[in-house]
Amino acid sequence: MNAAETLGNLAAMLIEGKVEVVDLSGRLGPDTPLLQLPEDFAKNTPKIEIHKISEYDSDGPFFAWNWLKLGEHSGTHFDAPHHWITGKDFADGYTDSIPPQNFVAPVNVIDCSAEVAKNPDFLLDAAGVKAWEAKHGEIKAGEWVVMRSDWDSRAGDEAAYLNADETGPHSPGPTVDCIQYILSKGVIGWGNQCIGTDAGQAGGMEPPYPAHNLLHAANKYGLASLANLDKLPPKGAILIAAPLKIVKGTGSPIRAMALVARN
Repeated sequence: MNAAETLGNLAAMLIEGKVEVVDLSGRLGPDTPLLQLPEDFAKNTPKIEIHKISEYDSDGPFFAWNWLKLGEHSGTHFDAPHHWITGKDFADGYTDSIPPQNFVAPVNVIDCSAEVAKNPDFLLDAAGVKAWEAKHGEIKAGEWVVMRSDWDSRAGDEAAYLNADETGPHSPGPTVDCIQYILSKGVIGWGNQCIGTDAGQAGGMEPPYPAHNLLHAANKYGLASLANLDKLPPKGAILIAAPLKIVKGTGSPIRAMALVARN
């Protein structure tokens, strides 16, 4: 079967419902949880604003449209390499310079939801990834790896989603050796269901924030605030994660989707 025939079969299966399009994005609006950094450390992204221009009225009699105020890393979003200092020198490290071929790839879904339900600070390490591979199959070059934690169930409550106390935020993520291992496999990127690609306490790791630090140093990508990973199989789905083509963009909100075979 050649490529054209394969695409034709995919189109037919989409129409017939044999391939489902699963929405992996949260809703984007004024109540969307946003990352909160210490005020003495860095400036924060402002809250999302949606302003009406017109809605079939004197400002536009036949049409409705809005203008938005939002940060690049708001809601379900894509982290480009230029987002982090380790990735600052890649010419193709911006949302408008990344090859679009990289926005569509197979996805490996590592289910850590049971562990996270017991411990919000749960960390996925390299040993955990290797154990998952032994059960489900090898992670291959050019694929995504995402961590299912079901953290998206908290998205309607910013305090629960950030889950911070006097010691900082408490949310799951990868260890340093986890990111090192998946990079050794040649992955295209890593995704998380929490506010960022790293664990809440990742600032204390060495190096700190390994998902950001190591992924972007390798010119790879991150996905944060993903939703509905419980609807994906461990292997076999195709992830579509295309950021807006923002000039010199360091990231972008996305409508992440997955193509999943259904019997």
